[in-house]
Amino acid sequence: MASALRVQVSPSAWIKPLNSISTITTTEPGLIVVFISNGPGELTTWVKPLAEDLHRSLSIRPYEPNAFISLSLVLVPCPNATGNEKEVATSWKLFDKVTAAKDFWSVLINPKKFGYWPPKGIVVFLGGDQFWSVLLSARLKYKNITYAEWIARWPFWNDRIAAMSPKVKQRLPKKLKQRCVVVGDLMADIKKESKNSAPLPQGKWVAILPGSKKAKLSIGIPFFLEVADLLSQKNQDYNFLIPLAPTTNIEEIYYFSSPKNAIAREYNSKVKQIELPNKLCPWKILVTESGTKLHLIEKHPAYDFISQCELAITTIGANTSELGSLGIPMIVVVPTQHLNVMEAWDGFLGILARLPILKYFLGLLIGLWRMRRKKFMAWPNIAANRMIVPERIGKITPKDIANEANEWLNSPRRLQGQREDLRSLRGKAGAIKLMAKEIINLISMVN
Repeated sequence: MASALRVQVSPSAWIKPLNSISTITTTEPGLIVVFISNGPGELTTWVKPLAEDLHRSLSIRPYEPNAFISLSLVLVPCPNATGNEKEVATSWKLFDKVTAAKDFWSVLINPKKFGYWPPKGIVVFLGGDQFWSVLLSARLKYKNITYAEWIARWPFWNDRIAAMSPKVKQRLPKKLKQRCVVVGDLMADIKKESKNSAPLPQGKWVAILPGSKKAKLSIGIPFFLEVADLLSQKNQDYNFLIPLAPTTNIEEIYYFSSPKNAIAREYNSKVKQIELPNKLCPWKILVTESGTKLHLIEKHPAYDFISQCELAITTIGANTSELGSLGIPMIVVVPTQHLNVMEAWDGFLGILARLPILKYFLGLLIGLWRMRRKKFMAWPNIAANRMIVPERIGKITPKDIANEANEWLNSPRRLQGQREDLRSLRGKAGAIKLMAKEIINLISMVN
């Protein structure tokens, strides 16, 4: 009886405003929507809002236990993940099941080990390596839709592509453009909400983003603390905040700024104390020995505070994409003089740093590689294929970055120009609803 009911249900019956599917009882779902994602940023800004919108539009488990459609989340391996993504996502109670990143290969090899998978389904890519969603959809024989923020990497294996901006669609082969629809920027609505947050105290605010992984923090903490000290000497009206990544804590800030971190011995700035929150300030404040105060934002994501900053000083990584989505001008910093630590980095830098002889010419190699191939390392530059945000890579000093940051902070027109360039790369708001609509359309095609 249950299987007969599944065949007879039309897509319109899934839409809540037309008819609630809760009147149809099934022991197992007849169709599943599987979100693929990786780290905390994607979960908070893409996965959660989209899941909430789908629950508002459709009758889906687990909100409605007997619904025809189930919503699940499969986490995939990611070097920037915290390890507690499954617990966080499960606490939202939006998904029928959540599988951890460490179990991804087991899901591919033996999906039945992780519960029932209906014969029909859709895999939705929302973060990580796009190849993971291609693999999972092929293994489960489900349709695939990829949200492409900058580029669709496997378009021939995507049934649908939801693009952040027209630039993504333009890069596709001509015969595949019909698979792509421009939905806009999934982070745009988050950005819009951040404008309603409590304002920061008066002054020019600078966001310091030293990284989230230990390899980056060991360089970033001592380097960026000295940048903050030098900037503060130039102008006492500069204020600083450090949005702590979920993978980091205050104890690590202490450690990497102390003599226990060999790299910290090469820099002058040290942590004097951490002031606890009080009536005047709701955050902990890191105070350097020079008296510079850096506000530690432990809330994640901290977009509502970062969006109020004049400038961000950051290292390479996904944070350059997040800053770009918020329209925050930035200086991207990669000091290549600490080769022993850079061996632990990801990507091209990590590969070069591991080479026995060539690693000693790392700065030169990177410069030649970038000039010859016109390659960039910050996501806004990669997307635009031109230099929008400055990338300072090589044997650079905190003094170099402090001087440049001071010039930017005293050039409102330059800051505004970079903001406009960053905004031009992003899609329009309202992408959550359009993305949900694309998923619903694909559901209709599947059934």
